[in-house]
Amino acid sequence: MRTQRLPGLPKVLRLHGRTVRVRLTALYGVLFVVSGAVLLALASGVVVARSSSSQASPAPTPGQAVPGSALAQAQDRVQALRAQLQNLQSQTPSPAGQDRLSHQLLIASLIALAIMTVISVALGWLVAGRALRPVREMTAAAQRISEDSLHERLASRGPQDELKELGDTIDGLLERLEVAFNAQRRFVANASHELRTPLTTMRAAIDVALAKPEPAPPQTVALAERLHTELDRIERLLEAFLVLARAQHRPMPGQAVLPLDYIVGSALADQAAAIRAMDLTVQDSSGQGGAWVAGSQALLSRMVENVIDNAVCHNTPGGWIAITTRAGGGGARLVVENGGQVLDQQQVTELCQPFRRLEADRVGTDKGSGLGLSIVASIAEAHGGTLDLRARPGGGLRVCVSLPAAAATTSAAVPAGVSA
Repeated sequence: MRTQRLPGLPKVLRLHGRTVRVRLTALYGVLFVVSGAVLLALASGVVVARSSSSQASPAPTPGQAVPGSALAQAQDRVQALRAQLQNLQSQTPSPAGQDRLSHQLLIASLIALAIMTVISVALGWLVAGRALRPVREMTAAAQRISEDSLHERLASRGPQDELKELGDTIDGLLERLEVAFNAQRRFVANASHELRTPLTTMRAAIDVALAKPEPAPPQTVALAERLHTELDRIERLLEAFLVLARAQHRPMPGQAVLPLDYIVGSALADQAAAIRAMDLTVQDSSGQGGAWVAGSQALLSRMVENVIDNAVCHNTPGGWIAITTRAGGGGARLVVENGGQVLDQQQVTELCQPFRRLEADRVGTDKGSGLGLSIVASIAEAHGGTLDLRARPGGGLRVCVSLPAAAATTSAAVPAGVSA
């Protein structure tokens, strides 16, 4: 579907790449110059026409009259007036002088037109800025409003004109967006909770079937194990949905000041079995960074767990993982690098989106659901941080999570559930 452009100014009067204020000011100036030039042309035409008509009109020739009569007296009076007129004409400039005077008058008029053009452009700039002030205020307010502050409104003030109507329309749009975002978050959370009940029932039914006194056929045992595996995957997916919904929800519960090195140690302890199974070498330099962050303990722990789990799952047997935490410049960083195959940077950048996986990971079913790094990005963003993914030239991935640093407190105990 092609977008239709509304008719506007001619191409000659358009200034592409300029602000509306500049375009309005230029339009005021062009219109003033054109109208002034037309006015000067009309005035010059009138002066030339009057001068030509006065020079072309012939003087009346008197007829013969009887001396002493009234007609003769009138003719004498006319002769006297003609003599006075000739005397006045002798004092007036010559045609060449009149042309020079007209030329000087034209130059002075053009100078006056240039001065008034500058003044009109300056006045047009002020008037355009005054007229566009409500638009600038609405733009600044709209830029402040984000996904986390959809409850705010522009609340445009002023008369009920087109700008007020535009502000009210944007407020209505923000209200509908707020309702849609809240409904989406509630749906994800409620659906994840509600789906856990049938999953628990299915798992219990399988366990009951396998716990009967008589031995179950081998096909039934194999099917039960496969169902258990799939149910575990579904539960992990639902848990990921819950974490993602909580990361996008404001305000976040459980605010605390946490050391990143302890969170990393806890995540490595949880992944110890998987690390041994793949014979991975872990270079942990997190204890030397002294990086502390403030936020939700549950969400930050899940963020670090997902980053390390991604480094373990998407690695090669006998590979390596390097973990570093450091603080500086008002921020705290967690950098996790792992070896592996050479990746495409464009595909790596898209891993922050939900359900995005590399082409090689889509073949198997044990490479996750594609929500791990998107959850990391959401949690980092919820804490005022960022996630940066880079494909390493030698193969593998570099994950860098940047968060606002918090002041370390020696009096605070290590948070519960976090161990070195």
